[in-house]
Amino acid sequence: MPPSQGTAGTEGKAGTRPGPEAAGARCPPRVGLARPPGEARAAGPRRDLLPLRCCLAPASLGAPGGSGRRGGRLGLGPTRRIPEMAKYTRGTVTAFAPFDARADAEALRKAMKGLGTDEETVLTILTTRNNAQRQEIASAFKTLFGRDLVDDLKSELTGKFETLMVSLMRPAYIFDAHALKHAIKGAGTNEKVLTEILASRTPAEVQNIKQVYQQEYEADLEDKITGETSGHFQRLLVVLLQGNRDPDAGVDEALVEQDAQVLFRAGELKWGTDEEKFITILGTRSVSHLRRVFDKYMTISGFQIEETIDRETSGDLEKLLLAVVKCIRSVPAYFAETLYYSMKGAGTDDDTLIRVMVSRSEVDLLDIRQEFRKNFAKSLYQMIQKDTSGDYRKALLLLCGGDDD
Repeated sequence: MPPSQGTAGTEGKAGTRPGPEAAGARCPPRVGLARPPGEARAAGPRRDLLPLRCCLAPASLGAPGGSGRRGGRLGLGPTRRIPEMAKYTRGTVTAFAPFDARADAEALRKAMKGLGTDEETVLTILTTRNNAQRQEIASAFKTLFGRDLVDDLKSELTGKFETLMVSLMRPAYIFDAHALKHAIKGAGTNEKVLTEILASRTPAEVQNIKQVYQQEYEADLEDKITGETSGHFQRLLVVLLQGNRDPDAGVDEALVEQDAQVLFRAGELKWGTDEEKFITILGTRSVSHLRRVFDKYMTISGFQIEETIDRETSGDLEKLLLAVVKCIRSVPAYFAETLYYSMKGAGTDDDTLIRVMVSRSEVDLLDIRQEFRKNFAKSLYQMIQKDTSGDYRKALLLLCGGDDD
């Protein structure tokens, strides 16, 4: 079981809190806590959920031998299909043209055959084809050579470069499902991965991740997560897992006022914190509604909602609530910040760097690059160049798609 979630309980994180009469006299909020509430989110609502064009044999993305075993398998059964990601236009990786799956498969086989490996060919092909094309290459590879492309990649490559190349071969929802499975597998729980994925995915994406998780691992994702988490952190995760956030269909100003007042009374005006009010409102209201609530909350309290969350909660619940708020304001800004802190300081959080670069490369990485440059006075490209090396760096830079300076 994970460590204590550290929720505020009845005392919150603050010491002595002024009464309601002092609310209007508070100091202005700290600068730079969040993106402006009105800023549009680049990753818009999903428009289609079409099946992948090709349906791979079980071994084409899984363990050696193609036995079709479940558990840690990455592939699909011969008659099962998974939903495809919605068609976004703000990714750095798009469909390659002219595309020839057989020619790419032959080039990859030549690059990995015999002594030594031509890593340059491998990384160039896999980072410049979109995921659907990579699946066609994997199918052609098996048809032409009777070999599993992912198995060959694992055999011929090593380290972080291997992890990145294998990650690129996972279809999008399998990628998320695999990350969640490993976040709750074994001793300890990786709360960072649960927070990042469930706070940032749309309701439709969450539903598809749950479906794919059930198909791939014959297990219920919600059951697995509730078995490894606890407290208010667990409750907010469960709310997000329902994928039932209200649709964006106009804003009711009366409800905006009501929700802002409820949050104010549940936090700043209360000795202790009513976490359930924060969980319900932040986990179920629509994006456009919550942006207006954040504006109204600032007017009522004199504080940004992030400041209140910081004072009133702690531990994993605080991190999850803040991630939800940041994603409501701007998903690209949230991921720009995530990437920045994965490389800031001594050492690099390569797992986070790979996870974000792969998962957003066909979604909104262009917008993430813009937010990165705006908020951190340097480009994502330059920071990757400084913090990584070798073929791993070359592949990440190709996924990044260019320098913004």
